[in-house]
Amino acid sequence: MILAIDTATRWTGVALHDGDAVVAEYGRQVFNTQTVELAPTVAEMLTNAAVSAADLKAIAVAIGPGSYTGLRVGLGFAKGIALAHGVALIGVSTLDIVAAAFGRGEGVLVPIAEAGRKRVCAAPYEWSNRYGWRATESADIYSWDDLLQRLDGSVTFAGEVSADARKLIRNSDQDFRVVGVAAGVRRAGYLAEIGWRRLRRNHTDDAAALTPVYLRDPAGNKVSEP
Repeated sequence: MILAIDTATRWTGVALHDGDAVVAEYGRQVFNTQTVELAPTVAEMLTNAAVSAADLKAIAVAIGPGSYTGLRVGLGFAKGIALAHGVALIGVSTLDIVAAAFGRGEGVLVPIAEAGRKRVCAAPYEWSNRYGWRATESADIYSWDDLLQRLDGSVTFAGEVSADARKLIRNSDQDFRVVGVAAGVRRAGYLAEIGWRRLRRNHTDDAAALTPVYLRDPAGNKVSEP
C-alpha cells in the first residue's frame, strides 16, 4: 500500500493505492489550515480503509514547486512517517502529478500550479512514447502575461488555471486551449500511481536528505540549482 500526500498549494490531496487500484482518495481547497488538517485527514482515511502505517510500503509526496508553507507541511509529515516506520519515501514533482492525468497528446502540455500573488509555476512538457509527458525545460514562476508570451504553437494548459487566466488564454489569438476545471484537478491518486511505478523500479529517495523544490526565495530571487 502506498500513501500519497500533496500539500504543494492550497489544494490538498491524499490517497491510498494498493498496487492495483486507488482504494481511497480525498482532496479539497484549504486556506492556511494544512498544518492542523493534514494529520487528521490521513488518519481518518487510513482508519476508513482499515490500513495502518505498518501496511505501507512507501509514501509518495509532492515536493514542489509550490508554496513554502504547504511544501514544508507535506514533506515534514511524510518524512515523519517514513523515518518512524522504516517506510520508503518518494518525492514527486507537483507538475508531474498534473501531467500524469493526461494520455498521449500532440503539441505542448503546460501543467500549472499556483505560486501566489497572481503568479504560477509552470514548465512545457512534450510526449515521449517511452516515458509519457516529460518536462523539456526547468519549471519557473511566471505572471500569466509573461508565460503566454513565451509560448507558441499548439499548447494545452492544465492544473490551477484561474478564471481570469482562462480569459487571457481564450483571447490570446494563439493555438492555446485549457482543459476543463474538473479535468485539471491535481489528484493524489495520480501521485500514488507515479509512486508505485518508481517503487517497482526501486527509485526511492533518502528520507533524511529529501528537500522541497523552491523556485524562488521569499524575496522573489531565483533559487540556484544544486
